[in-house]
Amino acid sequence: MPENPGGHAKPKKPRSFWKELPLLVGIALVLALVIKTFLLQAFSIPSNSMQDTLQIGDRVLVDKLTPWFGSEPERGEVVVFHDPGGWLPEQNTEQNFVQTAFSFIGLMPSADEKDLIKRVIGVGGDTVECKKGGPVEVNGKPLDEPYLYPGNAPCDDKPFGPIEVPDGKMWVMGDHREDSLDSRYHTKTDNGMVPVDKAVGRAVVVAWPLDRWSTLPVPDTFDQDGLAAKAASATPAALGLAGAIPLVMWRRRRRHAQAAGETAGPVSIKG
Repeated sequence: MPENPGGHAKPKKPRSFWKELPLLVGIALVLALVIKTFLLQAFSIPSNSMQDTLQIGDRVLVDKLTPWFGSEPERGEVVVFHDPGGWLPEQNTEQNFVQTAFSFIGLMPSADEKDLIKRVIGVGGDTVECKKGGPVEVNGKPLDEPYLYPGNAPCDDKPFGPIEVPDGKMWVMGDHREDSLDSRYHTKTDNGMVPVDKAVGRAVVVAWPLDRWSTLPVPDTFDQDGLAAKAASATPAALGLAGAIPLVMWRRRRRHAQAAGETAGPVSIKG
């Protein structure tokens, strides 16, 4: 006698959790790798240079997506960038297999990557300056810097400027000014500038430890009127003029053509 007289297929027995586990782990690792490569990456803070905004051991999430769409670092943002050359000392980069695997998928920082984190003060076209006893100035506008480490002056340990930031570069400084080897201390190499293409992305969130969870917004002082460089403020007018010239030339050619047609009159075709 058949075991299934109704002709219905027997339901398949679900696979055990332990058989599904390798597949789930594989999918999780692929997703982690995609997220690290294109969306977000976690970085650990190794030094005091960004105190009190960031503490040693904080984990920040860095937005790596917007640079794919051509976005460049802006004033006031906290950015992670690759060492432009000679900013970090040589160090032992040996790590075990587990550390290598976890850093590959973004769960741990890689010992091979030489990355720094600072705040962007000036971008291409800006003029930055700071005299002893005074504030940091961008294009002649003083910055109000509430993020500075308590007791630190804006630049008394290392005044600078005026320095013009070339296009495609940025001038960066740490929030703990008296404990930050930032652009001020590397003027012998490319005048302290960091190439924009060295930027990994903008740090947007302090994600760990949980009791320090917070966002990293751009301070209001970078939104003040007149901070933009003169060249940047003239750009809309220049673009408008460039767009108007072809239109004016087209209209002039059209008027000349009409006038020529009226003068010549109709043309007859001879057989």
